[in-house]
Amino acid sequence: MSGFDWPALMRLGLTGLRLTPDAFWRLSPAELRLMLGQDGAGPVMDRAGLCALMTAFPDESATEEETDGRN
Repeated sequence: MSGFDWPALMRLGLTGLRLTPDAFWRLSPAELRLMLGQDGAGPVMDRAGLCALMTAFPDESATEEETDGRN
């Protein structure tokens, strides 16, 4: 036994992800898991997380950009 529920994976890949059969079969199991959101990553960043990140790492000011020769 392979340990994969092929009918369920095919259903998710072909209908959920709208992959062609050729594209589905060219994926590795790791690629398919990543596309299905089963890669073990944390939740998607929300607005509060983005605001915290922007506060911690602010963009350069316009005057700093001008001194670097960028506009």
